[in-house]
Amino acid sequence: MPKRARPVDKPEIILDQNAQAPLYRQLYERLRAQILAGQLETGARLPSTRILASQLGVSRNTTALAYEQLLLEGYLESRVGDGTRVALLEPEQLAQASGKVLKQGRKGTPATQHALLARRGQILLDEFAAGHEVEVSPGKDVFLVGEPEVAYFPYEIWARLIAKHARQSLQAYARYQGVQGYAPLREAIAAHIGITRGVHCMAEQIVLTAGAQGALDLVARVLLDPGEQSWVEDPGYFGARGALMAAGAVMVPVPVDGEGIDVAAGRRLKGGARLAVVTPSHQFPTGVTMSLGRRLELLEWAREAQGWIVEDDYDSEYRYSGRPLEALHGLDRAGRVIYIGTFSKVLFPSLRLGYMVVPPQLVEGFLATRRFVDVHLPLLEQMALTDFITEGHFARYLRKMRGLYMERRDALVKALNQELGNILDVTIPEAGIHLVTWLPEGVSAQGVVELAAKQGLRILPVSRFSMQPLKRDGFVLGFANATPEALRADVHALARVLRSTLT
Repeated sequence: MPKRARPVDKPEIILDQNAQAPLYRQLYERLRAQILAGQLETGARLPSTRILASQLGVSRNTTALAYEQLLLEGYLESRVGDGTRVALLEPEQLAQASGKVLKQGRKGTPATQHALLARRGQILLDEFAAGHEVEVSPGKDVFLVGEPEVAYFPYEIWARLIAKHARQSLQAYARYQGVQGYAPLREAIAAHIGITRGVHCMAEQIVLTAGAQGALDLVARVLLDPGEQSWVEDPGYFGARGALMAAGAVMVPVPVDGEGIDVAAGRRLKGGARLAVVTPSHQFPTGVTMSLGRRLELLEWAREAQGWIVEDDYDSEYRYSGRPLEALHGLDRAGRVIYIGTFSKVLFPSLRLGYMVVPPQLVEGFLATRRFVDVHLPLLEQMALTDFITEGHFARYLRKMRGLYMERRDALVKALNQELGNILDVTIPEAGIHLVTWLPEGVSAQGVVELAAKQGLRILPVSRFSMQPLKRDGFVLGFANATPEALRADVHALARVLRSTLT
């Protein structure tokens, strides 16, 4: 084996403490992938198990187990006085490994694919995989979070509006359009959110996006340089974290309590962060509404730090007690809030139409960046949505679905209290299409999630959305796309799982 190969100070490896796969297995897969991809050359000397454990922040047992597996399979070799080095692989080994890669590549996200990506791509791949780590047995897909009911949407009206504009308007708008989006739709949105959400803006401040996710991605691209810091709610929305990761931002997880994001804690952690992404009207996932005091604190922080607040108002249209609370944007007097809304949650997810209200001084910068991302959205849907709003269909549909969702929420709450009231604390949401139930302290949700998956129940733990350990775990249960009867049956099945887990 060649002695001249340089030693490896620290392989570029990221391990996920929250993933289902054990840490030693993650490390084994990362090292194996880097060896097969040639990133770790034949003869390269690896750090000792003790040094690598210290560098990665794991136990020495984790690195020892990973090295042992690689030694057994012939990827590494170890000699007294010479340390552990990458072995010279025989062609047969490479062929077998390639066969495994092809097979795995069709199945999902093998470590060998991971090694081919840039660092940001690896981070995003790990984040995505963490959300799909539990395989659900064939059966019901229940308690879906963020999934609205789509059976009652007036598709006939929508099809008529699409057809009308395809016949009458498409040719006139067939060339490239402005990057900001269809002007009549922006005017309709400005009028709607001014009345319902207290967001007072001009159509010139509105930028249409591919859902709320497209808006979050654009914010991160425009306002954050790689390495700059952003507050995120913890627990919080993983879509916001993904957009920040893609921009190379450093996330600062700020805890959430009964009043929303803890601004004082954020100041102690990183008071000089450049951005804060929040869900004030209906915090995701806990459902908490940010108090007036916290809203004013957050606005004061933004003024002092010259930072920006991103207000994700993702499902506030569905409020079940009183009128919807006015948005944080309505309290902003310094122009530091960027307001984001979406039609995907209130109409149907595949529509992929969202919008953002941008402070006037930022509009040109956002539009310049947008031109190099996707230029503009498809136009027919924007035209149809304009008529859907201005002809009154949107308001009627919201009223209908608000009543339907309230009935389903109440059915779920009643069933949970009847079957599991002595085990779970149920938070009754005043808005939105999901609720949170909390387990007793010290009880892990993961075992329940895995057992439920084997019985065809997909349940998300609150810890799935948290970056820091929670004092108390629980479940996030969607109720929008299941009938009251189905919800009662699902709760009964969940009760059996919980009792068998806790006894």
